[in-house]
Amino acid sequence: MKRVALIDIFNHPITQKYLQRSGIHHAVSTAEQAVTLAQEVGVDPDLAAKAALLHDVGHYEWYQDGQWDYDEYRKHDIHAIKGAERAHKLLIRLGEDATKAKTISIAILLHTDSYLPFSVDSLRTPLHDVVFRADEMEELPGGAHHYVTMDESEAKQRLTQLDKIILDQNDSKRSIS
Repeated sequence: MKRVALIDIFNHPITQKYLQRSGIHHAVSTAEQAVTLAQEVGVDPDLAAKAALLHDVGHYEWYQDGQWDYDEYRKHDIHAIKGAERAHKLLIRLGEDATKAKTISIAILLHTDSYLPFSVDSLRTPLHDVVFRADEMEELPGGAHHYVTMDESEAKQRLTQLDKIILDQNDSKRSIS
């Protein structure tokens, strides 16, 4: 089965719809951080990058009296649940291996535990931890990281470069075996 590229995920209309809402800059930067962290701890950078790119596709908007209300949103947030489902469906549509799609979706589900009444810190696998840490590294107070802008052409350029890094790393591992 061929690898589904980050750029193909990014270009899909579903991804475009939800990354416009949650922030293209945050998604791309988190994917870049995830690849670096994955390489450091021996996690598959392809899985880490895909989970990080899609980790916030479950976000929605919460307005009170016509104004964005971040505190109210945080009280009712289930974006990790919604995002895991959306990402799984998208990845399967794009032809991702079903096992990898599930692994990526679970990493999205566990990239935060803000929607749970308990912590999942001790339950995270190394992949889950990479996505969690990459997201945390890119966060800004009050959810401001979702509003940092990035031109689509820059995003495509950076994701194409990230795809190349992932492929180069996978090729070098194959040649060693």
